[in-house]
Amino acid sequence: MGRLPNPASTLLAAGRAVVQLGVAALVITAVARNLGLSVLLLCLMFAVAVVTTTRRVEATAAWPWSTVAMLTGLLPVVAIVLLTRTVPLEGIALIPVVGIILGNTMNGHTLVGRRAFAALREETGQYDAALSLGLTRAQAIDEVVHRRLPEALIPGLDQVRTAGVVTLPGAFIGVLLGGGSPAQAAAAQVLVLLGIMAAQTTTAVVAGRLIAGARLLPDDLRARLRP
Repeated sequence: MGRLPNPASTLLAAGRAVVQLGVAALVITAVARNLGLSVLLLCLMFAVAVVTTTRRVEATAAWPWSTVAMLTGLLPVVAIVLLTRTVPLEGIALIPVVGIILGNTMNGHTLVGRRAFAALREETGQYDAALSLGLTRAQAIDEVVHRRLPEALIPGLDQVRTAGVVTLPGAFIGVLLGGGSPAQAAAAQVLVLLGIMAAQTTTAVVAGRLIAGARLLPDDLRARLRP
């Protein structure tokens, strides 16, 4: 029980969530009818996501590489959604769909970083042994972290597997509450879930390559993992 958050921090988090959601509702109402402002809001959301995930994995100095990893996962999904006209090019549609995919992409990046960096700190002996066998630094890092990357995708896969059985996800409920039919709600949710899977998988793969290349690393590991 000693490691659980204290009641004050829990109440603070709940109060912060209420305020943030209230502000978000006001902002979205103000900008959703203007495509340019909607895109600007999405860019701001992406910047906050990058700052949040790099702080969580304690690699703030590597934020440009985190940006690359997340953009590589997010942009193709958004492009496909728009080019196929699955989602109309309107702020009221783009903000929630892209926001959901972005949030899950951020979570995937955070899980990749936390698991990979923890493994590199715990298994420095394996890293040194790989170097002594003639492997390059990138190959030695990859030997340690490649087993951890699939673990970062497990929560997203579980979410997809249990959608409609264990949980009714947000997009599904949102379409129903907006007056859509169950079929329309299911179609919207499938789109979101597939987008999340694609974005998270791509982000995890790219982040893994950047970690192996010693680009996306916290300062302590950058100093420790010398070639």
